[in-house]
Amino acid sequence: MTERQSEPDDEREQEPVVVRDRRKIDPETGELRAVDASEESREVPPAQQPQADTSGNAEGEPEEAGPPASEVADLRRQLEERTADLQRVQAEYANYRRRVDRERDAMADSGKATVVGDLLPLLDDLERAEAHGDLTGAFKAVADKLVGVLEKAGLEPFAAEGDEFDPTIHEAVQHSTSPDVEGPTVTTVLRRGYRFGDRVLRAALVGVTDHEPAAASAATAATGASGSAGDGPVDPPVNGELPLTDSDENQR
Repeated sequence: MTERQSEPDDEREQEPVVVRDRRKIDPETGELRAVDASEESREVPPAQQPQADTSGNAEGEPEEAGPPASEVADLRRQLEERTADLQRVQAEYANYRRRVDRERDAMADSGKATVVGDLLPLLDDLERAEAHGDLTGAFKAVADKLVGVLEKAGLEPFAAEGDEFDPTIHEAVQHSTSPDVEGPTVTTVLRRGYRFGDRVLRAALVGVTDHEPAAASAATAATGASGSAGDGPVDPPVNGELPLTDSDENQR
């Protein structure tokens, strides 16, 4: 009985539970409560976390060593090889692109030259018609437009009288000599030549005159005069009649 009676006495002697309302806003009025200084002093500030030491390695711990020099040299050599390979590939691609562009332009020029070459007989007919005076009116307008389009595409005529003879673009079908020229010269154009860009589509048919020295021509003329004169000089006619020679008197 004494033990049971002592238990309630111990419970009464325990410290009562105290509940403190720490809400800063009053739930009934909705106003901000005044902060009690005594309560603030009781609040324990949060413990500060120890900062990690980032100043460096701990005492006694050895520093990490870098890669060896041989590995660095090997990496540098590989980098130089890859760079050289890349530069070589870029140069090969640039050369390939330029070669393709040249081939494409050459094929286009070849096709144009073939078409223009087939039209050269037509240009010859137009030139002959113009020389005879038949190229007039609307026919002449169409011919001029055709010639203008072909020349704009790259067609260029050549060969004119007085040009120096060039066997690569001229075909000589006539030949003569004269002291009035200093060398082989085109003196007659029988058919005009045409070139398309750097390609000669057709050589020109021309007559060529070579230089003849004046002394040789004078000697030839003197020889012909002496042959026609006979043995002696001929006296001028008197009253419209030729004088009698010694041979005529002997015959009488």
